Amino acid sequence: MPLDIFIPGVGQHENIGDVILRRQLLDRMRHHGPMHVYVGDSSPAYERALGLRSTDSIYRSFLSWYKRALKGAFDGSGTYVFKPGEIQLTIKGMKEHVSVLPLVLAARSRGNPVIRIGSGSRNFARFPRALIGPSIRASSIVRWRDGRTAAYLGGEVMPDLAFSEGSDLAELASCDGARDILVVSMRSDRGPTPSLWLETVRNLAETEGLRIVAVSQVLRDNAKTAELAERLGGEAITWDGEDHADQEELLRHLYRQARVAVSDRLHVLIAAFTEGAVPAALLTEDSDKVRRHFEAVGIRNVSFVLGNGATPDDVESWFRSLWSQRDTMFHQLSVARSATEQIFALVAAEFENR
Repeated sequence: MPLDIFIPGVGQHENIGDVILRRQLLDRMRHHGPMHVYVGDSSPAYERALGLRSTDSIYRSFLSWYKRALKGAFDGSGTYVFKPGEIQLTIKGMKEHVSVLPLVLAARSRGNPVIRIGSGSRNFARFPRALIGPSIRASSIVRWRDGRTAAYLGGEVMPDLAFSEGSDLAELASCDGARDILVVSMRSDRGPTPSLWLETVRNLAETEGLRIVAVSQVLRDNAKTAELAERLGGEAITWDGEDHADQEELLRHLYRQARVAVSDRLHVLIAAFTEGAVPAALLTEDSDKVRRHFEAVGIRNVSFVLGNGATPDDVESWFRSLWSQRDTMFHQLSVARSATEQIFALVAAEFENR
């Protein structure tokens, strides 16, 4: 008898990266039993982009979903799957991991698998680590999407689920003259864009003969997108927040024409990379987030932090080095996708052997 699978589908509704991660996990888990998905106050457009089906049970009330999940966990008919993505190791960020602990323990006591894959921590605080610990130890499969999180919370590393989206590898192997775009997408919650960053990107586009297109994969980045397009002499593609699936398809179509994507957003870089663009995290503030997620799939040197006397020549040298790794990068993408398939084979075995 298939298990009822209870899984949160909520996320940042303004962030297409969250849609990509959740859709990938939902599609994979649907093979193992009826889906019970908590979506909260999400819009129909968000739910369509998640790929939810008429056969899925959709819950807008957390209490209704939780009560049904608790009943299923205790009578042995249901189990829980943690949502993928970023975990905030804060007291507030622990609410999922503490509140679902009764579900997790009940499901495990009935011999049912509890799956936690594709997550990574934003920060590394001590007290919240103690709060998340019980649900980690009770989970039957734990895989983190970066090595720093795995070292801090315990467990093994897997590729971010977004690496398994995008085009077939055979289509990514070629890089012909049709790729004539430099994509730019930067976070809006940073300081003013430094003139050196603008000069560097502009020079790179001119040297490579690329046209600049600034894009929003996250709704709140629209103002930054428009600003960058104006200051770089490029085109702006913003988003009204209304149709996630259409915006994602528009962006993926653009990424398939891009030779390089310059961004400080992890899932812009991954989405563009999985459509054939070289990911270049030219950062205006120091952060290891992009670096550690690409290193988890064997790709290094993706990030460069402007500052500490860096010059345009330094950045150009970094980019040349990055470009020279293009073939190696797509080989590693193949390895990453194979590794993800192996993880889901382990998940399937957990459900089959319960």
